Amino acid sequence: VQLQASGGGLVQAGGSLRLSCAASGRTFSNYAMGWFRQAPGKEREFVTAISRSGSLTQYADSVKGRFTISRDNAKNTMFLQMDSLKPEDTAVYYCAQRNYGWGSQYEYDYAYWGQGTQVTVSS
Repeated sequence: VQLQASGGGLVQAGGSLRLSCAASGRTFSNYAMGWFRQAPGKEREFVTAISRSGSLTQYADSVKGRFTISRDNAKNTMFLQMDSLKPEDTAVYYCAQRNYGWGSQYEYDYAYWGQGTQVTVSS
């Protein structure tokens, strides 16, 4: 399984970015996905998760109402639309895939990880 995250960059506070995670190696629609992030000097933290079909989603309180997770199973790709970005959203963002179940905020529930994409929000 390979996960390739992309779409990061530098944006001003209040701006938007859309991250993508392209998956390969197994049937994408069979597995739930998630996004995590790691800010400098901090531990990696849960951001959001989505079920296999995309009908169920879960968000960390810190991003609820600003970020939207989605997936296109026909294109084997997951997305993270980030709006109203804040400087505290600055981090490396990682996509991850589960083997079973969905919606966990714990890293150990995710079997595969992408390489990360840097998001920097300036004030």
